[in-house]
Order: sequence, then C-alpha cells, then structure tokens
Amino acid sequence: MKYDPIPSELFVKNRNNFMDRMIPKSLAVFNSNDIYPISADSTLPFEQHRDIFYLSGVDQEESVLVLFPDAKNPVHREILFLKETNEHIAVWEGAKLTKKQATAVSGVQTVYWLDQLESVFFELMSQCNNVYVNTNEHYRQSVETETREDRFTKWCKEKYPSHTPQRSNPILQHLRSIKDPIEIDLIEQACTITEKGFRRILGFVKPGVWEYEIEAEFAHEFLRNRSRRFAYTPIIASGKNANVLHYVENNQQCQKGDLLLLDVGAEYANYSSDMTRTVPVSGTFTKRQKEVYNAVLKVKNEATKLLTPGMLWKEFHVEVGKLMTSELLQLGLLTKADIQIETDKKPAYKKYFMHGTSHHMGLDTHDYGLLNEPMQAQMVFTVEPGIYIPEEGFGIRLEDDVVVQPQGAPINLMKNIPIEADEIEAIMNA
Repeated sequence: MKYDPIPSELFVKNRNNFMDRMIPKSLAVFNSNDIYPISADSTLPFEQHRDIFYLSGVDQEESVLVLFPDAKNPVHREILFLKETNEHIAVWEGAKLTKKQATAVSGVQTVYWLDQLESVFFELMSQCNNVYVNTNEHYRQSVETETREDRFTKWCKEKYPSHTPQRSNPILQHLRSIKDPIEIDLIEQACTITEKGFRRILGFVKPGVWEYEIEAEFAHEFLRNRSRRFAYTPIIASGKNANVLHYVENNQQCQKGDLLLLDVGAEYANYSSDMTRTVPVSGTFTKRQKEVYNAVLKVKNEATKLLTPGMLWKEFHVEVGKLMTSELLQLGLLTKADIQIETDKKPAYKKYFMHGTSHHMGLDTHDYGLLNEPMQAQMVFTVEPGIYIPEEGFGIRLEDDVVVQPQGAPINLMKNIPIEADEIEAIMNA
C-alpha cells in the first residue's frame, strides 16, 4: 500500500466495540469485495470493502473476517481467512499478506488460509445460534451487483437454515459514524493532500486551460503525496457547467471571466476528503461574482456553527434554509412574494440551492450515519452550501470537512485550504 501503516490498536478497538453489541451465542462474518471484470482479462482496480477494513485493516482481496466472542476455543473468537500466497502469485501479482503480517496489521492472532474456511466455519456454527450477515443499508445505496458478501449470505442461509440471521449494518452505522482520533488523523491527512492539490492548481488555472488538464494537475499532486486516487469522481466545472450538480465530463475549455467550481477530494488509506472551492478563471472575481461568493461563504460559516451534539439533521437543514433565504433576498434572487407562496415541501430557496448541506464522511465519501439520530461529538460532516444561477451563467459552492466537538463549534479539517475571495485572488495573481 502507498499509505503508512495504521496502528492495529484502531482495528482491535473497532472489533471489540462491535462484539460488545452482538447478542449472545452469535457469530459475525465480513467478506472482502470482489475484483470486478471489465472485459477480456481486464479488471477494475481492487477496492476493499470498507466494513472488513474498518474491523481488520486488511486491504486485500479474498479475505474473510469471522467474529465469535462466545467461541469455546479462545483462538476462534477472532479469525482472519486469507488467500494463501506462493511464489507464483508473488511473481505475477506481488506479495500478499503472510499470516504473521496479517496479525501485525489487524491484531487478529488466529489466521488461516481460505481453503480452511468451510471446515472451521462448520465447527463454529455448531456452537452458535445466530449469524450476523452484512448487507448494505446506507440511505443512498443503489447497488445492483451481487457482491461477494451477498453470495456468502446466500450460501450460509442455504447450508445452515436453522440459524437465525442478524444484521451487522445497524451496529456498524452507529460505530462508523463516530470517529476514533486515529481515523480523524487519517481524514485530516487526506484533507492535507487535497490542500496541496488545490494550491497547485491556483497557479495553473487561466483562460484557455481545459477542465481535464486541471483534473490531471490534481491527480499528479495526489499521487505524489501517497493518495491512490480521487476519493470520488472529481467535478471540474467551468462557467455554466457548475449548474450541473454532478457534472463529471470535465471536457470544456475555461473561458475568460468564467468561474470554475472544483469539487475534488483525495483519499488516504481508504479515508476520504471532500472539498469544494470556486475560483475565477481570470484570477479576479467580478463585483457580482464576489457578492454571490461571499453570500455562500457566510451561509457556510453560519451553518458550520450549527453542527453540535443533539442537533438533528432535518432540523439543521431547516435552519440552513433560513440562512440561505436571507442571503438570496439580499442578492435580489428571491422576493418577499416568493417567500409568501413557499411551502414546507417546496421552500423558495430551493430554486437556487437545491441540494443538502451536509453528510457524514469517513471511509466512504457519503459515510455511514443515521440521519434520524442526534449528532454526536467526533462525527465528521461536510458543510457545502451553494448558489446556482443558470441565467447568469455561473454557480458557486464551497465545502469543508469538520469534526463535531463536545461543546462549541466544530473543528475544520480544511482550515488551511484558502477560501476567502481576497486570498484566492492574491494567490492566483502572485
């Protein structure tokens, strides 16, 4: 892996927290992701399933984690199953984890090769009544592919029909939403890499540059700082393209006088960052552009203060809506008449700010977290208001990643990334 080793104490703690929430006489299983084919002998780059990574730190295909806190044999309370490596695999694919290395990464003392899975699993199933299976229950999930996890669950239910299935995801939704200090450090590292990419492009952007060239500059800086990739598909949207919320073509030329919306984040050690900045292609905002820019920044700063323990996501968005409505009135984009006819389901501000303001962030860019439960300290959220004005040919969004604190305002993990309009202009024109 390109990233530095992560202390195994993180994964030991995560497993203990999970097992503390399991009901008695239960076993839990977590599988790695598949390697997905493209065509012929081509495959997509492997991405580890975030749940098994969260619980073990193992970043390798064909891996299985079994947790059984009530196992009669203490060595079977935590087990890793790995694909057995050999000289042929080492030559063609590179080194895989040995048993000793897997223990060092994960803190799991018992490591078997994958060909022992069925026999060991049979022994363990004779000692338990319940099996925790792992399904994707994220509120935004839209997975149509049958995963390795799905196939294992199907096999387990067919082979052991008398065992009662339990759900791992509700436990993981709670655990993964509250970040350990080690996790926050990893997210901050991803943010620092993103900062380096952003500062790099501030000296690169000018009229005539193509959006994909800017994407390439980010990719170069991310890779040279030990990030494997973008945390998500980058949005490099100049001019009117910024009004397409998930614009990813990145194939247009930046024009004089345009604004350039950059929704870009680096990953580090499977942890995400998520940044949005909007900059003037010519190095200077127009009066109107700066007016709208400062309105968005004001909403972002005020919205950030609302991310405190006990706040409900739904209530948070209501309050942000009030902030945005006030700014849109001052900008002349809304009138008092617009406010008088708005409804709860169709607030007036949605004409120019149609998306949400925050989401959980961590191992996934849209991370685990239950939106109907109060916010807690050590949760990491994005804050990303925007104003999109198709009739004026530009859109502005600003986004930072913040950590909820026990008291007071959150800590901004992107505080070092330039965001004030004057600072951005000064850097671009230096």
